[in-house]
Amino acid sequence: MFIEKIELNNFRNYETLLLEFSQGTNILYGDNAQGKTNILESVYVCGTTKSHKGSKDKEIINFNKDESHIRMFVNKSKNVYQIDMHLKKSKSKGIAINGVPIKKASELFGIVNFVFFSPEDLNIIKNGPSERRRFLDLELCQLNKLYLTQLSDYNRILNQRNKLLKSNFSPELLDTIEVWDEQLINYGSILIDERTKFVEELNEIIPEIHSNLTGDTEKIKIIYEPNVTSDDFEKQLIKNRERDIKMRMSRIGPHRDDFCILVNDIDIRKYGSQGQQRTAALSLKLSEIYLVKKIIKDTPILLLDDVLSELDSNRQNYLLKNINDIQTLITCTGLDEFINNRFKINKVFKVIDGNVFKI
Repeated sequence: MFIEKIELNNFRNYETLLLEFSQGTNILYGDNAQGKTNILESVYVCGTTKSHKGSKDKEIINFNKDESHIRMFVNKSKNVYQIDMHLKKSKSKGIAINGVPIKKASELFGIVNFVFFSPEDLNIIKNGPSERRRFLDLELCQLNKLYLTQLSDYNRILNQRNKLLKSNFSPELLDTIEVWDEQLINYGSILIDERTKFVEELNEIIPEIHSNLTGDTEKIKIIYEPNVTSDDFEKQLIKNRERDIKMRMSRIGPHRDDFCILVNDIDIRKYGSQGQQRTAALSLKLSEIYLVKKIIKDTPILLLDDVLSELDSNRQNYLLKNINDIQTLITCTGLDEFINNRFKINKVFKVIDGNVFKI
């Protein structure tokens, strides 16, 4: 699969923009704060409905406008899909595929798959559990429409339960919380099981990648740390209900999950060097590419946001060698890394203050 072109209207600092991409490597270069990352964000938003930064729709619409439009053409197995996205500051977004409006965002998933790699991802290991859960959820939502639905439903039920807990709780409301708990268990158990399976699949791929990155000096393993197992969810939720009422928050469920990364049997979240943490993050991202290939029988689109400058030459070389058969959109401040590595570049764009010039 590959993106043929994208059109933007009032997105971030772009009033209008039309870009046609190569099936190979596309470089967007220029100084910082010119709008390079905004282009990658628009591509990701149009394919997944969400910003990789977690930004809300009203935050990515041009500051002086009330609405924004993105149109993207995706070539998949020689079929071309036109995705139109209408973002509004005060209403929910509108989405159409080949001119036909869709009712659920899940209908969009599966048309295009991304692996997004930004400098922030290099901190995924040392940051808090919420960052690691977000890593799991973003990839699983792209690969599994059921997971997206279950995650949305779980978060909706969790919010309702927390709202109830924060209200003037009375014994009469006990029946109500039991209803929410039943739904929380149903949706949450599926999330736990899917995350378990996903981590198992990552563990089949990541050891070889990490070994190649480290010259066979490190062995890596991912350990999923669920807050509660799916089999024990109901029991623990009931057991902790009084505490939840007292604390006025839900403390049991997959919204408190985490995962641990062991390198040579050491938890590098706490005891790893910065170099080890960054290499592990790179291994995770490269594993995503291979896992997506395995599941969808096609190549994902790789979005690299100013990552090369954060890696040493050995890791740069390894990354560049492993993406030669994938459509890649790369932002950077200069072209030296690619010229020095004699890396094949198919298209180059210069970005200057919201204007893009093909070089």
